Amino acid sequence: MADEELEALRQRRLGEIRAEHGDPSADPSQQEAKQREAEIRNTILAQVLDQAARARLSNLALVKPDKAKAVENYLIQMARFGQLTGKVSEQGLIEILEKVSQQTEKKTTVKFNRRKVLDSDEEDDY
Repeated sequence: MADEELEALRQRRLGEIRAEHGDPSADPSQQEAKQREAEIRNTILAQVLDQAARARLSNLALVKPDKAKAVENYLIQMARFGQLTGKVSEQGLIEILEKVSQQTEKKTTVKFNRRKVLDSDEEDDY
């Protein structure tokens, strides 16, 4: 009975490791779910954005995928709650990008730590 439990644990751990490293043979049901989710996202974005805005969003996804994902999530959320009237133009997408950029903007601060050095001219006599 211990061998069966050990083998079950090994198989589960092997599945987890494969899933972490993106192994295609990890779990077909998870991959299908991810593919369905991607298709749903694409159809919603195709309904919400016009061609120019979609092109700009795809260009942004090449350069900054995390920011593009945030904008996509924002657009999908707005579409689900009915806050969008008609298709979003390129100018509308630029405004949304500015909003997302302001929310995720990182403020950089520089702090100088000046140390006092005890330097005496009297000790320079070698």
